[in-house]
Amino acid sequence: MNPYLDEDLVALGEHARRFAQGRVAPGFEERDTTRTLDRELMLEMGQMGFIAPELPEEYGGQGLGCLAAGVIHEEIARADLSLSYINLLASLNGQILAHHAAPDIARPWLERLTQGRALLAIALTEPRGGSDAANLRLRMERVGDHYVLNGEKTSISAADQADAAIVFARTGSVEDGARGVSAVFVPMDLPGITRNRFNCHGQRAIGRGSIFFENVRVPVDHRLGDEGKGFVQVMQGFDFSRALIGLQVLAVAKASLEETWEYVAQREAFGKPLSAFQGVSHPLAEYESQVEAARLLCLQTLWLKDRALPHTAEAAMCKWWGPKLAYDVVHQCLLSFGHGGYDRGPMEQRLRDVLGFQIGDGTAQIMKTIIARAHAGRDAVPA
Repeated sequence: MNPYLDEDLVALGEHARRFAQGRVAPGFEERDTTRTLDRELMLEMGQMGFIAPELPEEYGGQGLGCLAAGVIHEEIARADLSLSYINLLASLNGQILAHHAAPDIARPWLERLTQGRALLAIALTEPRGGSDAANLRLRMERVGDHYVLNGEKTSISAADQADAAIVFARTGSVEDGARGVSAVFVPMDLPGITRNRFNCHGQRAIGRGSIFFENVRVPVDHRLGDEGKGFVQVMQGFDFSRALIGLQVLAVAKASLEETWEYVAQREAFGKPLSAFQGVSHPLAEYESQVEAARLLCLQTLWLKDRALPHTAEAAMCKWWGPKLAYDVVHQCLLSFGHGGYDRGPMEQRLRDVLGFQIGDGTAQIMKTIIARAHAGRDAVPA
């Protein structure tokens, strides 16, 4: 019995798992090799109502809440973490557009998003800084009824595949810090935009790359939030995505544990199953306990968000603990399979995929600072 999931949410999770096992899992390794995001599969996910179900019906969603998004998200990630970026990016960008974009801009794009006909990126990181996210250099200057963008964003998920992106740019001076940063919604087919793709270690189906802006003109009505306040206003949506990331990587860890328990119970050494040796079974038992606890924390965070209760510190806990724990779990599972685990296959691919979340979307150090500020106060824990 899970205190955060009622019968409807449990049934939704089972429905998503059947789809993920039947349609997503079979192409797991092939998508990693070809570095191809299956757009037809994305359309199917949209038709099933699996993309951003938390959005209001007026925007193409189902109004099911953030916990519903979470249970779907973890089942897709369980089958293929890289592909589950479709859900992650949709929920993060969908929330931002729904809350901060003009309705006549938000509505058609969110309908495409939930239908699986559009993929949106979020462009925050720049070459000169990742964790210092407010110290941006990409310029956004107003010229009449347009903003003109010049600069580069880098390490952007789906950079070369996204149909549009939420871009953070500087409208004030560098000395203004976060208060001089604005956010704008940018279709990726505008003149002056070029993109590339990195050869990343993991998460290869979704990919990462750079986006270059050279005198790109974006209508002023595409701004999200107030000018100079976009960073402060829009970044609040990241609490949601941090909890989703926790569920995403823990689903991979849980799947790895299940496969490993089955293997060590069948594989024999010295006349006994491997599971009979405490050096094998006890590390797995410890990780089983930690994964269960971490998952409950993620669900609690989404439960708090659905009730509009504070959850920033909890979201930060999900983001630093989940990826580290998942990597450690998959690593232990890989070792438990011995030479078979070291061969290229699902276990080593999972290890590569979960590693990226210790780097992107907020490092562990940043997350721990957020938690410390929540408990000791911002003045006691300066930047």
